[in-house]
Amino acid sequence: EWNNKAADITGFTGHEVLGKNLVEVYITKEYRSQVKMVLDNALQGEETANFEFPLFTKDRRRVDVLLNATTRRDVTGRPVGVIGVGQDITERKRVEEEKTR
Repeated sequence: EWNNKAADITGFTGHEVLGKNLVEVYITKEYRSQVKMVLDNALQGEETANFEFPLFTKDRRRVDVLLNATTRRDVTGRPVGVIGVGQDITERKRVEEEKTR
């Protein structure tokens, strides 16, 4: 489910992303395999916290995202999906980089 915050960060509406492969379409090429692995692991019950990766918005801006991927389970405990919570950390990273200069 594509929520309002995801739309704010990326510029893409839920309608625009519906039915598309999130990793192949919206993740930068050099991070696709890593993001896919995080999501695939969550589908197998192995959750990931604080995974950082860049993506490009609809208007081609780079945004640094901090992702937590949690397994979504049915009432029997069987994995049925992934809940991904992402946070835009672009400004935080910029400030950190300035401090190290």
